[in-house]
Amino acid sequence: MILLSANNLTVSYGAIIALHDVSVEIAPGEIVALIGSNGAGKTTLLRTISGLLKPSSGSITWCPPEGDSNRTSTLEYFGATKDLVGLRPDQIVRLGISHVPEGRQIFADLTVRDNLMLGAFVLHGRREIDEGLERCFALFPVLLERQKQRAGTLSGGEQQMLAIARALMGKPRLLLLDEPSLGLAPLIVRQIFQIIREINQRGATIFLVEQNARMALTVANRGYVIQSGRVILADTAEKLLENPEVKRAYLGG
Repeated sequence: MILLSANNLTVSYGAIIALHDVSVEIAPGEIVALIGSNGAGKTTLLRTISGLLKPSSGSITWCPPEGDSNRTSTLEYFGATKDLVGLRPDQIVRLGISHVPEGRQIFADLTVRDNLMLGAFVLHGRREIDEGLERCFALFPVLLERQKQRAGTLSGGEQQMLAIARALMGKPRLLLLDEPSLGLAPLIVRQIFQIIREINQRGATIFLVEQNARMALTVANRGYVIQSGRVILADTAEKLLENPEVKRAYLGG
């Protein structure tokens, strides 16, 4: 069973082609890593899946689990699958896909709690919102302690936790994570990756973009390698960790 498949995506920024016929598949319950150098197209792929960019060709097929269509009552369903291309980002969130962008992009002047509430727009009623806050505070106890604090005064690691928690407020089936370790100290990076494992164990499928390729492949089930906008390799995470070319290019030897 496939939860999401991107098929032959081509995405351009003006005359510059950022993705060339890229195809990836993500199955329910997986952590799938996407590794590659700066400018390879990793962020572009996530932004395309979440509706922030529109491909010039290709499709993105979302196959929601049975019984999940009640969360999309405002959208028209086409049988059991849906092409995401052309949908607005908020519609895609309602379908069950949340995006944690590179650089966190929290609202620095708002409180921690207000940032979380912005992620709750797909929820219905006080009870669902309270349950969402409870889940996030259980996963990130530091956010409970700092819920009335301005988000901009948090440490880098705490801001990353807030960005992830905000995305989780929408109860996503698929979580898109873009460079969650960026700019963080090694100890905090290990903590963030432990949280990623826990989120996955609690039922969320994860598509992980990460420059720390070794760490990403350590937590992932499978991985893709992208280079100059093209997927050049796909395999289990274990085999990618042992691949000589991957070692040489992305794992420091």
